[in-house]
Amino acid sequence: MTNNIQQQIEQERDQARAVCDVSGATSPACAAAWDAVEELQAEASHQGLTKPKTNFQQYCDDNPDASECRIYED
Repeated sequence: MTNNIQQQIEQERDQARAVCDVSGATSPACAAAWDAVEELQAEASHQGLTKPKTNFQQYCDDNPDASECRIYED
């Protein structure tokens, strides 16, 4: 998931640069584009505060039907 948000940040940066080139560095559109980049960076930072998944949790995410990953309720 982290790679996905990093890719989004890069895409938003590229888009912000393009918007600013077209509409000018002091335009409202340019400011809004960079605000979107900052929001994604804040989200990435926030996600960094959570505990990383263990290898087993990652395995279960990738293989939810595996017998090791079954959850039984009482």
